[in-house]
Amino acid sequence: MTNSEWWRTATIYQIYPKSFCDSSDKGTGDIQGVISKLDYLQKLGVDAIWLTPVYQSPMIDNGYDIADYYSINPDFGTMADFDNLLEQAKSRGIRIIMDIVVNHTSTEHHWFQSALGNKESEFRDYYIWKDPIDGKAPTNWQSKFGGNAWALDEATNQYYLHLFAKEQADLNWENPKVRQEVKEIISFWAEKGVDGFRLDVINLISKPNEFINDESGDGRRFYTDGPKVHQYLQEISDAVFQKYGSVTVGEMSSTTLEHCQQYSAQDGKELSMVFNFHHLKADYKNGEKWTKAPFDFLSLKSIFNHWQTGLNGKGWGALFWCNHDQPRVVSRLGHDGEYRELSAKMLASSIHMMQGTPYIYQGEEIGMTNPHYTSIDQYRDLESTNMYDIMVNQDKSVSNDEMLEILDQKSRDNSRTPMQWNDSDNAGFTQGKPWLSIATNYKSINAEKAVSDSSSVFYFYQKLIQLRKRLDVITTGDYRDLMPDHKSLFCYQRENTTHRLIAVHNFYGNDVPVTLDLTGKQSEYILANYDDVGSTPPQENGMLRPYECRVVLIQK
Repeated sequence: MTNSEWWRTATIYQIYPKSFCDSSDKGTGDIQGVISKLDYLQKLGVDAIWLTPVYQSPMIDNGYDIADYYSINPDFGTMADFDNLLEQAKSRGIRIIMDIVVNHTSTEHHWFQSALGNKESEFRDYYIWKDPIDGKAPTNWQSKFGGNAWALDEATNQYYLHLFAKEQADLNWENPKVRQEVKEIISFWAEKGVDGFRLDVINLISKPNEFINDESGDGRRFYTDGPKVHQYLQEISDAVFQKYGSVTVGEMSSTTLEHCQQYSAQDGKELSMVFNFHHLKADYKNGEKWTKAPFDFLSLKSIFNHWQTGLNGKGWGALFWCNHDQPRVVSRLGHDGEYRELSAKMLASSIHMMQGTPYIYQGEEIGMTNPHYTSIDQYRDLESTNMYDIMVNQDKSVSNDEMLEILDQKSRDNSRTPMQWNDSDNAGFTQGKPWLSIATNYKSINAEKAVSDSSSVFYFYQKLIQLRKRLDVITTGDYRDLMPDHKSLFCYQRENTTHRLIAVHNFYGNDVPVTLDLTGKQSEYILANYDDVGSTPPQENGMLRPYECRVVLIQK
C-alpha cells in the first residue's frame, strides 16, 4: 500500500453541516461550528472529514441542489471560513473530502436559468430535453422523490429530466462541454487543497440512447450504471483525480457488484472506492422502502458476504451503517432502549472489522437514536413529506398513524436531527431555534457525557479506528462468513498469511451459545463490548449475552 492509498487504513467522519454545530443563533449549523469541534474529532482519531454540500443552494434538497459550484452558501459561512477549515483541519492531521453533485444542478443554477424557455441558449444542451408524446411526459419513469421524472417547460413545450426533485435538473453528460465544466469545478476545489471527493449518485450520469417507457414505471434499469458511465469516470479521473491524487468515493444507486469491481478497480482508473446500499435494504419489505418491517438478518449477512468476497482483491468498498439519508442504526438494527450502548458498540464492531474504509456519521460515535417524532409537522425532509402526501392524502393507502410509524423507521430526518453536544438547552447545538427538532434524549445521550466516560460508545469507536491502523489483517485479510444460517449471530473470519481474526456478534436480546475454532499459536481478545471479557482468555465454547460482540485475534 502506497502513501497515496492512505484511505485503505483510514476512518472517515461524515459531517452534515446543517445539523452539526451552529456557531451563532441561526438554528442551522455552519463551517465555523465545524471548526470549533475539530479537537473533538482529533480525539476520536478520524483521518478525514466528509463534508456534505456547503455550496450556494436554495436548499430544496438540503444542498444537493447546487446553484453555484464555486461559492459557499452564506447559511454556512464564507469562502474564507472554508479556507480556515482546511487550514485548521490539516494542522490536526485531518483531511477534507468534499461532496460533489454532478448528476444534476439546481434549477436556479445560471446554466438552467439560461436554458429555461430558450432553445437557442448556449446552455440548453447542458440538460436533457424531450418533446411530449401524445401531449404527455416522454416516459413514465418515476422520480426518486415521487411523481413523474419529467417537468414541462411551458415556454418551449419541452420536458426536462429530473430523477430527483423537479428543482434538480439532470445534466446531459453526452455534451463534452458539461464534462469540461465538471473537470474545472473539481479542479478548483482540488487546487484549494481538498483531499478528495464524494460523488453523489455518480452511477446515474450516463443516460440511455433512447428514452422509452418502463413496464414497471420505475425507469431505473435504463439509467443505472448507464452505457457510458465507465468511459465518463475514466475521463474525469485521468484529467483531475489522478492529477491531484484525490481520494474518490462514488455513491452508487441500485448498482451491481460487477460494476463496482470496475468502478473501484485496483488500477485506479475510475474511483478509489464505492458506496453501495444493498445491506440497508434488508428491512425493505418486498423491496419497498415505505413499509414498516423488521430487518431480514440472514439476507443482511448474505449481502455482506457477496460484497466482501466479491470486492476482495478486485475493488474497494466503503463500510457504513449511517449517513444523512439513512435512519440511526442503533434504532434500526439495534436496541435504542436498555441495550443502546451495547448494541451501538456491537453494530460498530460488526462493520469495522470488515475490509473497506469505514465511515462514521456524526452522532453515531455516541450512539444517537432516531428522534421518534409524533407528527408530520416535525418532519422537514422533502422525500418524507412528499411520500406522506402521496400515501396518506392522494393514494389513501395508509392512515396517518401508519405513515408516522413508517417515517419513524425510514425517514431521512431520523439522522438529520442536530448533533447532541451536551445537556444544555438545544443540546449545545445552537443558541437559536433549531431548524429541526432535537431528539428529547439529549440530556442522557451527548458528546460531553460520552467523552467523560471511559467505557462509552465514543471510546469504543476510538479503539476501532486504532485497531484498523495496527492490524494488517483488517485491511488485507480474506473474508469468510462462519455461520451464514445462524438466526442470531453474525460471525465472520478475516485471514491473511500471519493471522486469523474472528468477529462474532449477537444481533438480538437473548443469550446465545457459540462455538469457535481458535486453533493457532496464540489467541487473544482484542475487542469486546462487555467490560468483563478482556481479562479472560478466549474459549472455544461460550455464551454470548444480549447484543454482545467479541473479536479474537489468532496468531497462525
